[in-house]
Amino acid sequence: MKLVLASNSPRRRQLLTDMGLPYKIRLREVDEDFPAHLRRAEVAEYLAAHKAAAYAPDLAQDELVITADTIVCLENDVLNKPADRAEATAMLTRLQGRAHDVFTGVCLLAGDGRQVVFSDQTTVHFRALSPAEIGYYIDTCQPYDKAGSYGAQDWLGMAAITRLEGSYFNVMGLPTHRVWAELEALGALPGNAQLR
Repeated sequence: MKLVLASNSPRRRQLLTDMGLPYKIRLREVDEDFPAHLRRAEVAEYLAAHKAAAYAPDLAQDELVITADTIVCLENDVLNKPADRAEATAMLTRLQGRAHDVFTGVCLLAGDGRQVVFSDQTTVHFRALSPAEIGYYIDTCQPYDKAGSYGAQDWLGMAAITRLEGSYFNVMGLPTHRVWAELEALGALPGNAQLR
């Protein structure tokens, strides 16, 4: 099948490329609101499926769209992308010195109607950070497009993450091991990627 990545994230694009999966990009605006009663992994899965539904009418029979959404959760609070510097500062101040969970929901929707929705969880441990370190990160990395106001691959991830329980790539925005396994189960890996 022909893979379509419905994401503007350079990290997701790089991960699929590094996995050796050929794909094309297809983008459209989809709102990222979710029902208030959803919690943690449910939010990520809901958003991934919601995004995929927007692409369904235009999928060819031999296409499969990959959509994903990554959220950061501190206990039951969902920390989305910060609106401004003040919100980014508040989020990082809450996260510093604590563990939090990162969930990435993924939807694989094929043009023939088959659909798989799943999520992966990684627990991230941050060391304590000073206000100066938080300010430096925000000023130099501008993390306004990142859930929880940080990227694991950025300076803050290298300087602050002390331990991960789960997939590092999940924190970057795509649980690559699960994506590969689910594509394989659907028979949707490109011919040159069929290794078994």
